[in-house]
Amino acid sequence: MEPSVPVVFVRQNQIGGQDKTGKAHHERTLKKLLDVNGQALVPSYDYDLIVIGGGSGGLAASKEAAKLGKKVLVLDFVVPTPLGTRWGLGGTCVNVGCIPKKLMHQTALLGQAIKDAPKFGWQLDDKAINHSWDTMTEAVQNYIGSLNWGYRVSLRENKVTYENAYGEFVGPHKIKATNNKGVQKFYTAERFLIATGERPRYLGIPGDEEYCITSDDLFSLHYCPGKTLVVGASYVALECAGFLAGLGLDVTVMVRSILLRGFDQEMANKIGEHMEEHGVKFIRKHVPSQIEQIQEGTPGILRVTSHSTENSSEILQGEYNTVLLAIGRDACTRKIGLEKVGVKINEKTGKIPVSEEEQTNVPYIYAIGDVLEGKLELTPVAIHAGRLLVRRLYGGANTKCDYVNVPTTVFTPLEYGACGYSEEKAIETFGVDNIEVYHSYFWPLEWTVPARDNNRCYAKVICNIPDQERVIGFHVLGPNAGEITQGFAAAIKCGITKEQLDSTIGIHPVCAEIFTTLSVTKRSGGDITQSGC
Repeated sequence: MEPSVPVVFVRQNQIGGQDKTGKAHHERTLKKLLDVNGQALVPSYDYDLIVIGGGSGGLAASKEAAKLGKKVLVLDFVVPTPLGTRWGLGGTCVNVGCIPKKLMHQTALLGQAIKDAPKFGWQLDDKAINHSWDTMTEAVQNYIGSLNWGYRVSLRENKVTYENAYGEFVGPHKIKATNNKGVQKFYTAERFLIATGERPRYLGIPGDEEYCITSDDLFSLHYCPGKTLVVGASYVALECAGFLAGLGLDVTVMVRSILLRGFDQEMANKIGEHMEEHGVKFIRKHVPSQIEQIQEGTPGILRVTSHSTENSSEILQGEYNTVLLAIGRDACTRKIGLEKVGVKINEKTGKIPVSEEEQTNVPYIYAIGDVLEGKLELTPVAIHAGRLLVRRLYGGANTKCDYVNVPTTVFTPLEYGACGYSEEKAIETFGVDNIEVYHSYFWPLEWTVPARDNNRCYAKVICNIPDQERVIGFHVLGPNAGEITQGFAAAIKCGITKEQLDSTIGIHPVCAEIFTTLSVTKRSGGDITQSGC
C-alpha cells in the first residue's frame, strides 16, 4: 500500500504519494509540470545517462537504461598499445581477456587430448600433428569480430547512441568526446557512469614499451611468439604461460614474490607445481631491469637482464623471442577529467571509492567494474552491478550488488575454481580453532587410462565450526573447475553446511562428486590420496 505521506503538489497540481510521484518522474510528466512558460526550472540535458566505456559493464548498464525509457549515450575508445594494437566494441573481456584466453586455453587442452588419444585406441601419425598459430588467431579474431558487430547491433536495437570517441569531463554535467580524427563534440547529461576498466601495467624500465607485449597484444599477434618469458605471477600471467606451453612453446615465468596474490596460497602453489611438472620453467624472486633487442624479426631475439629481489648484485640474463608483461593492471581513470568535476580517486591505484550504490563522491557520477576500489575485477560482477544500478536509478528497484561469495576460475592448465574465503583469510577472520578444512585429492576418470597426473587434482572446503559448519570457502583444482564452481556457488550463497553437503548424493563418475564425500580434515593429518573410483 502506498504511504499516505508525503503528498506532493507541483504548481497547485496534486501528484500524490511517493509511488505516484516516482511514476510521474519516470514518465517525464513531473518535469513538464516544473516548466514555466516552456522554460524548465530544472536543467535540460542532452542525455539522461552518458556511459564512459563500452565494456561488458557499460554496455549492460546502457541497454538496461534504454529499456527503461532513458536517453543514453555510450562513449568508447581504445587507446592503442605501444605496439599499435587496438580492438572493437566490447571491452577487455571480449577482445583481449576472457573470450580469447578461454579459446586459446581450449586449444591447449585439445593438444593434451591428442596426446591421450592413442591410449584410447586412436591411431595417429605424430608427424602429421602440428599446430598453426595463424589458423588459431584468425579463428579467434573472427569470432571476436562477430561479437563486436553484435554489440553494435544490440545498441542500435535498444536505441542507445554509440560514439567511438574518447570521453573526458570538462565541467559539471558536461563531457568532451574526441574521435580518432581529433574531432571534438560536447555533451551534457543528468548522470554519468564511469566504466572505463583497466589496462596492463608496464615495468618502467629501458625497453619495456618498445619491445615487450602484454595480453592486449598477445591474442591478435600476427606471428607465433616462440620462446617466451612471461613476467608476473597474476592469473593473467599463469593462464597465458599455461596455454603457450600447451601449444608446445618454450615458456619461462619470472616471479617477483608469490603466485596468485589474493588467492588461496595452497591452491596457487599446487598450480605452480603442476605447471613446472609439465615443462614451464620458473625464475623465482627476480625482476627485469632492462630489455634489449639483439635481433630484429617477428619474432626477433630479446635479451632480458634481471636482478634478484633478495640480493641486488645477483644478475641473470636470458634470451627470448617474446617477453609478455603480466604484472598487474591500472585503472583508466587518470586521463578522463575526473579532477575537473571533483571525483575522488585513490591516488596510488587510480581506483574510485564508491558507496554501496556505486555512487562516487559527486552525486551525479557513478562507477562500476574494474575501476572500483576494493571490488572484484570480474566481468560478470560489472554486468550485474551495472544492471542493478540502472534499475535503482530509473526503475524504482532497491536491490544492491552483493560482492560477497562471488565465484571465479583461473584457467591455468590445471583449472582452479574458488568461491568464498581462502584458507588464509578464513583463519585471519574466524581464527584457526573456529574453522575446519576438509580436503582430498581426486583422479578424473578421463585421466586414468592415459595414466595422467594422479593425485594432482584437489578439492577443499572450509567450514565455520560455530556456525553449524557452514561452508565459507570452496576450492577445486581440476578439469572443468569453472563448471563445478558455478553450481556450488549458488549453494554457498544459500548458506549450505557441511552436513547438507554430506547428505547430497553425488553423480558418478564425475569430478564434482568428491565434494559429497569429503571426510578427512587437515587437522587430523589423514591420508587424502586416491587410487581410483
